[in-house]
Amino acid sequence: MKSRNNIEISGRILSFEIDGIAKQADGAVIIQYGDTMVLVSAVASKEESDENYFFPLTVNYVERTYAAGKIPGGFFKREGRPREKEIISSRMIDRPIRPLFPDGFLSETQIIAMVLSADQENDSDILGIIGASTALTISDIPFNGPIGAVRMGYINGEFVINPTFSQLEESKMDLVLVTKNDSLVMLEGGCIEVDESVILRAIDIALPVSRDIIAAQELLRDRIGKAKRTINACDVPLGLSEKIVDLSRGEVEIINQLKNKTERSRVVRSLEEKVCNAIEDEFPDAQQIVRKVIDDLRRENMRKRVIVEDKLRFDGRRAQEIRPINCEVGVLPRVHGSALFTRGETQSLCAVTLGTTTDQQRVEDLEGESVKTFMLHYNFLPFSVGEVRYLRGPGRREIGHGSLAERALESVLPVEERFPYTIRIVSDILESNGSSSMATVCGSSLALMDAGVPVKTSVAGVSIGLIKEGEKYVILSDIIGDEDHFGDMDFKVAGTRTGITAIQLDTKISDLNIDIIKEALSRAKDGRLYILDMMAGTLKEPRAALSDYAPKVIMMFVPKEKIGGIIGPGGKTIRRLIEETGAEIEISDDGKVTIVSSTMESVLDAKAKINSLIQEIEAGNIFVGKVTRTTNFGAFVEITPGKEGLIHISQLAHHRVSKVEDEVKVGDEVKVIVKEIDDLGRINLSRKAVITPSDSSKKDNQTRQRSYDKYQKNPTQKRDNSSNRKD
Repeated sequence: MKSRNNIEISGRILSFEIDGIAKQADGAVIIQYGDTMVLVSAVASKEESDENYFFPLTVNYVERTYAAGKIPGGFFKREGRPREKEIISSRMIDRPIRPLFPDGFLSETQIIAMVLSADQENDSDILGIIGASTALTISDIPFNGPIGAVRMGYINGEFVINPTFSQLEESKMDLVLVTKNDSLVMLEGGCIEVDESVILRAIDIALPVSRDIIAAQELLRDRIGKAKRTINACDVPLGLSEKIVDLSRGEVEIINQLKNKTERSRVVRSLEEKVCNAIEDEFPDAQQIVRKVIDDLRRENMRKRVIVEDKLRFDGRRAQEIRPINCEVGVLPRVHGSALFTRGETQSLCAVTLGTTTDQQRVEDLEGESVKTFMLHYNFLPFSVGEVRYLRGPGRREIGHGSLAERALESVLPVEERFPYTIRIVSDILESNGSSSMATVCGSSLALMDAGVPVKTSVAGVSIGLIKEGEKYVILSDIIGDEDHFGDMDFKVAGTRTGITAIQLDTKISDLNIDIIKEALSRAKDGRLYILDMMAGTLKEPRAALSDYAPKVIMMFVPKEKIGGIIGPGGKTIRRLIEETGAEIEISDDGKVTIVSSTMESVLDAKAKINSLIQEIEAGNIFVGKVTRTTNFGAFVEITPGKEGLIHISQLAHHRVSKVEDEVKVGDEVKVIVKEIDDLGRINLSRKAVITPSDSSKKDNQTRQRSYDKYQKNPTQKRDNSSNRKD
């Protein structure tokens, strides 16, 4: 059966189309906004695995290059491994829908979102979220949806719903909101130091738009939706759960009072082993069920302690307390900047490397090609949680955490014209017990300042949690791993003293209202300011100079018509500049010149020479040129490639010069000023006008000394007193 539903959002039509495409999928829909189209399918296996005690959901967001009329680059002309944009978008679809599958549904489920057409104005990631919700809603797969997704921009004090790519370039906010009815399910975005009130206002504006998107899906469900399949209850042997509870409950209460994560984990494993051994004869192979029941007992006990009893947390903190913080900078002697940030049992080692334009990352997206001059790479090492596993490439979680931290720091970085470096930060997580992405933000901010990068200000981040039972709830600051696992919300907020720079919210409940969000934002601000104070105690502002081991880079701009003069015929001039100065010089078509060397002297030398090349030859202009030949009446100096001028002997020094070679020789670099350009185009120069009489006198004394030394070696030779003759 064919069906279509359209709604208008921000002057564009959002279209839901079920036209017989992918009919063998459990649910499929084409979502179109502008000329951007995404096909989203949902399929769940018809049988549940007896080995599954978790929900096996896979989400794949895939961009086909044909969607933008392109052929993939490289040797193999087909799409390969997922790019970072695809991985981030896959996570963005996964996170809001995962909590909405009912407990007990354990069939392997896969969502595939394929970008079929890209108009290079409307982002397809939002359509992937809406499409996944729609495909699940009309399918027979159990799903507690639908949900709606909206992107919010903030331009010149005005909110923009679903801004285009060009509008986002001017926006102070790029915020994706996912809602179910009036409850927030997910927030994801970056900002340029916006106030908490701006975030709350954006949510208010997005909610009614999201309601319309949900209503459109409900209409399709009522019209063509399939009946939901029955969930088979997990086949647990009669009496097993009760037996595990009886053996575990008392020890679980003791375990949850252990403050150290490692000790807690060790005792939990010991309890699981003890219970398995106790029931092995009656219930063999019950390890998975034992683990789940004990986990449920720990969740119940932890939530009761926090929300009902004394509100003490696993590690003994009160709800609003931040874990102990320790900051160190300059911990790695040969890197360009480094910091070790420790908060409780979470530790991030951050290292900054400064590179040149050759180190920029080339990015090829459906929207076009671009370069990245700032990269943050997050690595979650197995020993950080006491595990043993293979070291492979970064997983989705690592890429997602790195992207969040990168977004948090972008808005405080200097512009390229002021700081023409490529910046790479690597965050290696050495110990983890919650909020490692926010520790990465703090450590990276300190490492940037340790490297001497002129950042606008410091950035810090904190994770806020929630325990909610009915109308009662407790907001937790700086949550640890178990509080994330057993709690209802993980709300990461990063920013400066002025405002928020990055935000990410995930929740497991469907009644997260705006009042809770407002309180959580306020708690996050308090925590952020406290952490910023702790960081300032270690390093308050960027170091005055870059590391001695960092390359020295200067960027300058020259008129386009002067580029040819710098390069010279066949590249002769620029090769000579590189040879003379020892600096690497790159010139782009728009006149941007990047000069790189290991020493600042070399860079400044190259810059001065380039300035001489592009400077107009006019009377009064000063140049540093090279003496090409001398005559008895003066010296010829090349002030720009192919352009020579004459310093008459009378213009060489303030004193009387009898011989040109006494003042300058072929190959010498001399500072001169253009006196005049005569009617025949000949350039007359003066050295005397740009040196002080004392410099000239010093030169004269040196000449006298050389003459005296020569006489002392050979007294019989007639002494040359020509330089002392009176006119």
